[in-house]
Amino acid sequence: MKILVMGVTATGKTTLGIELAQALRGRFVDGDDLHTRGNVRKMARGEPLTDRDRAPWLDHVGRTLAERRGTTVIACSALKRAYRDRIRARTGLVSLVHLAGDRDMLEQRLKQRTGHYMPASLLDSQLETLEPPTADERPIVVSADRPPRRLVAEVLDRLRGRRPG
Repeated sequence: MKILVMGVTATGKTTLGIELAQALRGRFVDGDDLHTRGNVRKMARGEPLTDRDRAPWLDHVGRTLAERRGTTVIACSALKRAYRDRIRARTGLVSLVHLAGDRDMLEQRLKQRTGHYMPASLLDSQLETLEPPTADERPIVVSADRPPRRLVAEVLDRLRGRRPG
């Protein structure tokens, strides 16, 4: 099973991804760790990434998912449909979990976050870029304002509902 946990910055993708991977006895990969140094420097300066900047990163995310055996959960913003399609082109079938949250909550989380290169100033650009997944992507949409354990339980229930028999 391959699971992509997506959403804008500060929704809790990493936290949910780690706990979901543990619950499924799988592996977790943080997409942030797959960015090029140039992308990280650019974001740290408060500059939004362009589609051109993101392309090699999205390819790396897709390759990483495709190469992993067994259950793999990856956290990746995957803000646009084209980004998700690019990842899926390399991996095939991926279960998509969209961790959604409102701007005020996300801004508060960003102000409290330490040790991350993504500044709060990029939240608006991410929200403007976000193309929520459509029904044909079969997303599992969950609210970022809920405790991680509840989110994991909800995602697991919905994943099980998709499996035959």
